[in-house]
Amino acid sequence: MAKRRDARATPARRLLGACYGRAPLTRAARKTEAATVGVAENGNSAVLVTLSRLGELLDRRGIELTPSDFPTHPHHHEGSWAVGRYLSTPGARKLSLAEAVALVERVQVAAEKGARESLAALAATVTSPIGAIALRVCPELPPTIEGRIRDNRAQTVADTVMYRKALAGAAEARGWSVHWYDRERVFLDAAKALGVADVEASLSAMGRMLGPPWQAKHKLAAAAALAAKL
Repeated sequence: MAKRRDARATPARRLLGACYGRAPLTRAARKTEAATVGVAENGNSAVLVTLSRLGELLDRRGIELTPSDFPTHPHHHEGSWAVGRYLSTPGARKLSLAEAVALVERVQVAAEKGARESLAALAATVTSPIGAIALRVCPELPPTIEGRIRDNRAQTVADTVMYRKALAGAAEARGWSVHWYDRERVFLDAAKALGVADVEASLSAMGRMLGPPWQAKHKLAAAAALAAKL
């Protein structure tokens, strides 16, 4: 579900333009810019940083894709318990594989709903049209929920992949293109998009001008939005 928007992200601030001496965009030009949403996810929550095509910061917000009473890692936790893993950990309980699969399906449906609502709220707030979203690339996983639960490696990443794909599906339904970024390369790609040797100074300047919170996850989301412009 969408969290309250950070009010300090509006009115829009042309932070990167200010850093590099670019002329501010006119109101008419801003309306025709296709913005990009960069995403740094952590389980069922994520930070979204939206930048215009020329690097204008349009919005910063945190979202949660599922209600607070839903499990956040049903593949990794409940799924593992269903096949006999981690049953000695605090809070673990026995359940059947069929029950675990059904639970994952419920969480997935909730995540897809939360993604649609979150992106709709973002699109309704940002003054420029949004054309793209940047998400961390997903590893290949078994095609079925049961297969992902049974696979010892897959169950550790299947939940975060589920949430990324929920956001990707919601973005595609809105007509946005989806860019998949490599966490190991995204800052290099962002620097290339800006034409600088090191993007850290630009991202730090953005945070100083905007004010807190501006943490590593915000920098990652902003870098992802920039890298998608290559």
